[in-house]
Amino acid sequence: MERRITTPLKKEELVNLHSGDYVYISGTIYSARDAAHKRMYEAMEEGKDIPFDITDNVIYYLGPTPAREGQVIGSAGPTTASRMDKYTPRLLDNGLNGMIGKGKRSKEVIDAIVRNKAVYFAAVGGAGALLSKCIKKSEVIAYDDLGTEAIRKMEVEDFPVIVVIDSDGNNLYETAVEQFVINDKK
Repeated sequence: MERRITTPLKKEELVNLHSGDYVYISGTIYSARDAAHKRMYEAMEEGKDIPFDITDNVIYYLGPTPAREGQVIGSAGPTTASRMDKYTPRLLDNGLNGMIGKGKRSKEVIDAIVRNKAVYFAAVGGAGALLSKCIKKSEVIAYDDLGTEAIRKMEVEDFPVIVVIDSDGNNLYETAVEQFVINDKK
């Protein structure tokens, strides 16, 4: 099924998204990779505020290339999500509703997705130049010293993703393999 959603994401919307759905996201999303996740996690551990309110928001695992003249952002392809798995359950438990990346997630992350009725989306790896065209505005809001891994606030329009893990824990990476094996044996 194809859907269009606008951030911030509300739980009522997320429970209607299912593994395998094609989704176009518009609104504000934030970028953060490994180093930024580590800093946010450490801040939370110390009882400090993190750079933005994660409640009902989406983090895109992204470290873009520098923007060329006239561009908002450089190539904006997804980073492997498992690199953030150590930090993700805590962020989900504190209100994060969506993540965009590529690749599988740990059992701890999947459990946190279900517990918090959140969603894990995948963006197409290798399509960073095309994905960047959906980013209409980008500004570094924290951890500027991290360069491409700084946290960015981005305005996106019809940013294409696929629901990989839905709020019930259905996992496209597992069901697609099962479906392939079943069809292959026919």
